[in-house]
Amino acid sequence: MQFPEFFKAAPRITVRDPLARFLGAAADGIIEYRYADAVKLAGHSCPTVASAYLMTRAALLSLHPDTLPERGAIRVELREDRLGGVAGIVANVASLLTGATQDTGFKGIGGRFDRRNLLFFGADMPGQMRFTRTDTGAAISVSARLERVPADPRIPTLLPRCLAGAATAAEATLFQSLWQDRVRSLLVERADDPEVILVHN
Repeated sequence: MQFPEFFKAAPRITVRDPLARFLGAAADGIIEYRYADAVKLAGHSCPTVASAYLMTRAALLSLHPDTLPERGAIRVELREDRLGGVAGIVANVASLLTGATQDTGFKGIGGRFDRRNLLFFGADMPGQMRFTRTDTGAAISVSARLERVPADPRIPTLLPRCLAGAATAAEATLFQSLWQDRVRSLLVERADDPEVILVHN
């Protein structure tokens, strides 16, 4: 499997998962996620997938400045309705990284490690997403300002040609390059830019 080279330069997210430790799936329960993992989950790489990855990263860093985030102990809320816009994609990426699910997640073992009822939609909040630690109740909201990383002006012309199957091979290659270059800018150049990934204190 070959991904764009810039995937390797994207920030990584490390968490501690007590369930993984309990079942011996990862040494000490330490799991490292890469952007490529989110792409495998979503099946594609786009600004939405990248922003969901970065928003979750920013929230976890804010809530756990000195320790590893505990996967399975974080409540995730989205302002958007579950069927609206890109809410499903954003929620799936957040669920991958935090373990939070609605009612279809892991039910737990002996009253521990339950991952259900930690993911919610349609929440009233200032940001796009809110993350809450279940142990302390500390919460943080985050938003992505994708308009601060605009798409190449050639994309609106190339996209419909590609969708219609009318693009030449060169046009299709150019479209893919321009599309992923915006993702690259988000993940490599703007990952820690507070004007792009906004944390609401």
